[in-house]
Amino acid sequence: MRQNDQAVARLALQLMDLTSLNQDDSTRSISNLCVSAATAFGPPAALCVFPEYVIWAKQESLRLGLPQLKIATVTNFPGGYPDIERAVAETERAVAAGADEVDVVFPYRAFMQGDSDLGQELISACKQACGEGALLKVILETGVLQERKLIRQASELAITAGADFIKTSTGKVATNATPEAAQVMLEAIRESGTNCGFKAAGGVRNVADAATYLHLAEDILGADFLTPARFRFGASGLLSNLVATLSGQDATTAGNSY
Repeated sequence: MRQNDQAVARLALQLMDLTSLNQDDSTRSISNLCVSAATAFGPPAALCVFPEYVIWAKQESLRLGLPQLKIATVTNFPGGYPDIERAVAETERAVAAGADEVDVVFPYRAFMQGDSDLGQELISACKQACGEGALLKVILETGVLQERKLIRQASELAITAGADFIKTSTGKVATNATPEAAQVMLEAIRESGTNCGFKAAGGVRNVADAATYLHLAEDILGADFLTPARFRFGASGLLSNLVATLSGQDATTAGNSY
């Protein structure tokens, strides 16, 4: 096992939003998710669950002695619907339930049809709904936007509207995180001069995948960017690959991403 693999795995674990966004989720599966977060190498940055499981996940993480574990959720998910009132109401309910972070889906289809005002208004309104206590991560759905120009424009719009993070994907479409999209987004963050963070979600399955995004972010924004306050991975099965790597086990078949 290369020492560098273990260093990447340790860092990636600290930066991960351990995620379960499945239609068959239950209190039992979310409890199991919380248990899996209590690794021998420390917890991930956050758990990301559907809004109806925020309270349960928070209670379970406290029961397991993980008070530092953030609880994230999703709103306007997964379709990025063009309904500002709906997105705001979902965000308000999530924050009231105790969500520390909200990943809201950008109305990407309306944006692709030329309506950029809707996206800006929705993000600004959801940012206000988050108040002072919750982070707002904006999911751009870059696999649908596809074109570098559109990804860049959506990134700039989200940052200007107040996003605390910009995120690649819901994990629910054919193409999710890619290094190409990540590069565009990271360059937009750099050129904005803001403290906006970045989250790669979907398709990050193993240490090698994680290393690709970590090196890319470091090249564009520097090593100081690689903290939970600025960089995240959204994944589910990635955890097993990271733990196997850190344990010195064969990690070649471990890890899938939502």
